[in-house]
Order: sequence, then structure tokens, then C-alpha cells
Amino acid sequence: MFMLILYGSLFKGFLYLKEEEGVIEVSESIHGGSVEAKPSANIENIVATVSLDQELDLRYIERVILTAEYNPEQFPGLVYRLDDPRVTALIFKSGKMVVTGAKSTADLIEAVKKIVRNLKKHGIPLKGRPKVQIQNIVASANLGVCVDLEKAALTLENSMYEPEQFPGLIYRMDEPRVVLLIFGSGKMVITGAKREEEVYMAVKNIYEKLKRVGAIRPCY
Repeated sequence: MFMLILYGSLFKGFLYLKEEEGVIEVSESIHGGSVEAKPSANIENIVATVSLDQELDLRYIERVILTAEYNPEQFPGLVYRLDDPRVTALIFKSGKMVVTGAKSTADLIEAVKKIVRNLKKHGIPLKGRPKVQIQNIVASANLGVCVDLEKAALTLENSMYEPEQFPGLIYRMDEPRVVLLIFGSGKMVITGAKREEEVYMAVKNIYEKLKRVGAIRPCY
């Protein structure tokens, strides 16, 4: 768990960022006032690629591992599902894998270790250590306040808001480099992060930006 305390220059209060068990909370307390916001974020899915640096016999893996599914006429990869942690791995003949479904980096690493252990246990020799690279983290978030999307669209650069086509505002943040789908209810979807902390940083940054331009208000 970490905590970052930021003192405001306009208010006699504090803003803090807290990460605990995969959830972030940002709370603002203003002495003498009644405004209080508690944005939160949850990691929904981590997509990663894994390289084993060797070719694999997918037919053999399908025969010896009961939970593996391989139908090359429909899809060139073998589908391998784990129950704990609950992830799905797409394994290809080249030794490349795509792993989806992890809710944390720790779960992702544990899943890759478990897959490698199971392959070795069933007589599949693996030469080196797997190389894991996170490609995308998808998270849901709630700012705890409502957002004036019209005002946000006019003041935020790299944003797009066309309510006739889509009810949310699309905002491309530069730091961290993520894409946020922001709805008037204050709920958001965050994509494009490569590290978990980037999700939490994005929530803090967008909250501060929207607050600064006067685009947030209590939800009634």
C-alpha cells in the first residue's frame, strides 16, 4: 500500500491517493465544507504476451492436458484455461502465448508460472525462462461525482464528445498514455495502461483536471 499526500493551495484540506488490494481511492476533504469525492478504480483485465523462445507441439499438449482445447481448423492456437487464477492462455506453435483475464500483475505472473509448471509436469521440456510483457490493462473507475461532459469537452485537449453517436467523452491522456471513456455519471473505462500504477495515476490526474475546469459536481 502506498499513500501520496498533496496539499492544496486554495483549500485548507488534503487530497490523497491510496492503493490497496487492487482498488484506488482518492478522497478530498475541505474544512468547513461538505464536498467529498472518493474516486475508485478496479483492474478488470490484463492482457499480456509471453514468449517461450521455442516451438511447441500443440497436438501433444492437447492430449496430455485435459483442460486444453485445440482445433486448428477454426483457430491456430491452443486454448488453455486456468481456474486459479482465472485466466485464459492462447498458446501458439511458435512458443508465443497471449494471456488474458488476470486482475492483477501478481495474478498474471502466477498464471504464467503455473502454465510453465504444468507443461513441464506433462513432459514438455522448456529451455529458458518465459518473457512476459503486458500489452494492455483495462480498468473501470468511478469519480464519485458527476461530470459536465459539455464543459469537459470544451476545456480538455485530445478529447472527443459526440453524444448523438456515443454517450461518453473519449479523452486521450498524455501522462500516463491511456484512453479514458468518461460518462456523465462519473463512471469511466480506462484502457491502454501498461502498469497498474498508471491506472491509478490516470484517475487522480483526470479528477484534478475536471475539478480545475469546474466540470464536476455532486450527483443528486
